[in-house]
Amino acid sequence: MIDLVIEARRHDIGNFEVGRVLPFHAKRMVGPFTFLDHMGPAQFAPGFPKSADVRPHPHIGLSTLTYLFKGEITHRDSIGSLAEIRPGEVNWMTAGSGITHSERFETLRRQGGKMDGMQAWIALPHEFEEVDPSFTHHQGDAELPYYESDGLKARLIAGEAFGAKTNVPVYSPLFYVHWELAAGTTAALPAEYSERAAYVASGRVEVDGRELTALQMAVFAPGETIVFKALEPSTVMLLGGEPVGPRFMEWNFVSSSKDRLEQAKADWKAGRMKLPDLDHDEFIPLPEGPPPPPPPMS
Repeated sequence: MIDLVIEARRHDIGNFEVGRVLPFHAKRMVGPFTFLDHMGPAQFAPGFPKSADVRPHPHIGLSTLTYLFKGEITHRDSIGSLAEIRPGEVNWMTAGSGITHSERFETLRRQGGKMDGMQAWIALPHEFEEVDPSFTHHQGDAELPYYESDGLKARLIAGEAFGAKTNVPVYSPLFYVHWELAAGTTAALPAEYSERAAYVASGRVEVDGRELTALQMAVFAPGETIVFKALEPSTVMLLGGEPVGPRFMEWNFVSSSKDRLEQAKADWKAGRMKLPDLDHDEFIPLPEGPPPPPPPMS
């Protein structure tokens, strides 16, 4: 049963659009997922300006997960990581006590091409909010189990679902799955977790007697198997897990403590957070002006 449908809010960030799905005023989190963005789709010509890149910026209290349908992104961070992510691969960065990183479109700038992908933020449980920062890159069926049958192509991106488990080092019970469905294909999401949602990245599907179109996310009630039918070729992202408790979110920081958010802001503004060794000549400054008090996310 569908509890809520969320429309991605499209924002032009200068060179392409991003669709913000989470947080949403009526649903701040789904399981531990505090943030979900759909990057693109966008077409880039060779030599597009560097202003499209995401300059070094900080995070605390969360893990970020980047997953692409199209394009390439170069990741650099303050613990020395350098990785190029391509479609079907996972960048998993745990900020914990604090990390900075950049995301550059260097390959696309040289060659041109399409950018289309997802970025999620996953809140860390209380006991891991201040864990040491880390970064891992994952690819291939051994790390990200893949299944194909009767018009369905499925890849498990993180966590456990459908009897499979990834090598992505998650900190709480969760699942994140990429489905590609041919027109007319049916597939089911079992009632394995208490909080579940499905985001339609492209195409149209029917769920619970309701049509969902591209850039819509359905949040489901617990305890029931959810059946999907693709009305046309469709890309669907399944996500959810068990709640980790309320969180506050401001700018790039997530925490169970307002005081910890203020400390992180002060540290970034004062230059106390190390920039990536391989990308330290510029950074995104802390937004100026008094923001509204961050609401708890649960």
